[in-house]
Amino acid sequence: MPSDATSDPYADPVRFGQRVQILRERRGMTQAQLADLVALSPHTLRKIENGQQKAPGLDMVLRIAEALRVRNLADLTGHPDMHVDLFVGPGHPRLAAVKAAIDTFTLSSDTEPPPVAHLEARLHAAWKERHATKNHREAIGKLLPDLIRDGQALVRHADTANERRAAQALLAETYSLSQFFIAYQPDAALLWRVAERGMVAAQDSGDPHTIGVAAWLLAQAHRDSGARHFDAADAINLEAVRFLEPLLPDASDDVLAIAGALEFELGYTAARRRETGTAWGHWDKAKKMANRLPADYYHPVTSFGRVVMGAHAVTVAVELRQGGESVRQAAKADTTVIKSRPRRARHRIEEARGYQLDNQPDVAVASLEKAFEAAPETIRYNGYARAILLEEVESTQAARRRRAAELATKVGVLAA
Repeated sequence: MPSDATSDPYADPVRFGQRVQILRERRGMTQAQLADLVALSPHTLRKIENGQQKAPGLDMVLRIAEALRVRNLADLTGHPDMHVDLFVGPGHPRLAAVKAAIDTFTLSSDTEPPPVAHLEARLHAAWKERHATKNHREAIGKLLPDLIRDGQALVRHADTANERRAAQALLAETYSLSQFFIAYQPDAALLWRVAERGMVAAQDSGDPHTIGVAAWLLAQAHRDSGARHFDAADAINLEAVRFLEPLLPDASDDVLAIAGALEFELGYTAARRRETGTAWGHWDKAKKMANRLPADYYHPVTSFGRVVMGAHAVTVAVELRQGGESVRQAAKADTTVIKSRPRRARHRIEEARGYQLDNQPDVAVASLEKAFEAAPETIRYNGYARAILLEEVESTQAARRRRAAELATKVGVLAA
């Protein structure tokens, strides 16, 4: 073997264990925290990291990758043949154009901005398109460059304080739409720029609903950056909840809904911490807010409403690693009434995670097939779905292996 060849991590457990330890410490996790997340005893994890126990099988490797939010599986295994981006998609074809629009600032005032009502109508249509279309990133990706440029122009040309606040609200909404496109794309810095600019524009607008939406998205950016950022996510969520609370007795449906969505996000982060009582407590509060909304209402950005609370319950149970509970919640949730295709697909992925935890891999693959049917671009850029498929294409059950491989090829996890 050439001296510069990469060794097999399974043949050299010390190297694999050292990689786990390094990635764990970068995430700010203790051995006990990681062991709890992947359902290992701290003693076993310690032996793996110390090289006293051989590297685990693919199932556990993928669990560790998920817990550590490893973006490239090769970073964990050290095996070049396992170069798989788990939590970042391969990059949408329209990403470059969207990035260029975000990164370009026109300082002159030569460009005539559109009428406010015109930009409002285009944004409204873009949100509807996002929820209704299977390939939602493609749908909004082709609209975003012009929306971003026009939103920025509207702010530049605002003459009065009221005009400027209205323009900032529309620009913040445009950045919110952009964040849905950029999420899980291979450009974390771009995501942060958009999330922070959206929050600044929302604050300048002074509009409670716009501020709530921007806070909801900024908190998610923090939480998805890893366990060390959970406190920052909670701080943003709590601040937004406190800001909106005095308005709730007479709030519009949209303001009430974003307050409920923020409340659920507190529960989601608590579930990621494995704080069972706190997680379900926030879910209960969000449920009460949802019950104040009309039965057929769903929030145009977050999809929050009565019908999504069942899907939220599945997510809480999955993040708490409660396989049986997540399956029970999945059985109760009525997916057919979730109007948004990407939100419906996201629920199917969470459902698949629950079935995988409950040792029902065939049902998990079936749920992922339903996710693909609802919105292919949701599953294509979802790390959890990709991890399950990678695991099941190695199944010893031929029928399951073939089924997983077919879907993995469609999703882009495996080459055609």
